[in-house]
Amino acid sequence: MTERRRGELAAFLRNRRARVSPADVGIPPGPRRRTAGLRREEVALLSGVGVTWYTWLEQGRPINASVQILDAVARTLRLDVTEHAHLYRLAEVPSAPASAVEAAAPGAEVQEILDRVAPLPACVQDSLFTVVAWNAPYAVLWRRTLASADRNVLRQCFVIPPCCSPFASDREVELRAMVATLRTSTHPGLDEFVARLGDESAEFARMWAAHDVAPPGSRVKAFRPAGGGELRMTVTDLQVAATSGLRMVVYVPADDTSRARLDWLVTHPDAPVSDHVHR
Repeated sequence: MTERRRGELAAFLRNRRARVSPADVGIPPGPRRRTAGLRREEVALLSGVGVTWYTWLEQGRPINASVQILDAVARTLRLDVTEHAHLYRLAEVPSAPASAVEAAAPGAEVQEILDRVAPLPACVQDSLFTVVAWNAPYAVLWRRTLASADRNVLRQCFVIPPCCSPFASDREVELRAMVATLRTSTHPGLDEFVARLGDESAEFARMWAAHDVAPPGSRVKAFRPAGGGELRMTVTDLQVAATSGLRMVVYVPADDTSRARLDWLVTHPDAPVSDHVHR
């Protein structure tokens, strides 16, 4: 296990320990308790492991952790399914899915699916949010991202000024959800990507340090496309099973106004990019 990965494991355990109150596990809070979360010795006791061993694990020392012990710690820290799997990945236990090298681009059949999904915007992203394939409506909707050198949606959302954000509302909520999904990535370039984006964006570094974990899913988002206006879209992530690590992202208008606006944008792909005074 690399030193960086041990540090990530240690920080994740400390973060989740702080979120579990004594009452959650049946421990009286006591009058002298200074923190709301569990103490290390309490996690060790409830997990059936030695206090010294757990302390070393949380300090990021190079020690081995079995599946059984990690399961016990996960139960004590009340980790959900996604967080439990994330703990396995950080600890690099044998039963955890091995990190697979993700393909740079999907096959021709996936591109045909994207084209046939039109007029709905759709793309294929890797688990670092890099767009590797897309259809024409998506190119209209996300022209700023596709014009960037790396075509990475997550990086663009953090490095551009907040007033230029593609999200029309709830920007921080959406960014936190994306960062939480990034934590499920097994991409071999994850550590380098996180380090680089953390240097570029203090906001990303702060959200990454929260150690939130969430799988890709479906949710309604309000967008402000480059062509102007506002769109409410249901965004759904679909795994591209034939290609490891890739997912197809499809945008469906959530109301008639958004559908009409999307139709206009798709039929006017050369509409000038909306401009404004940066704040």
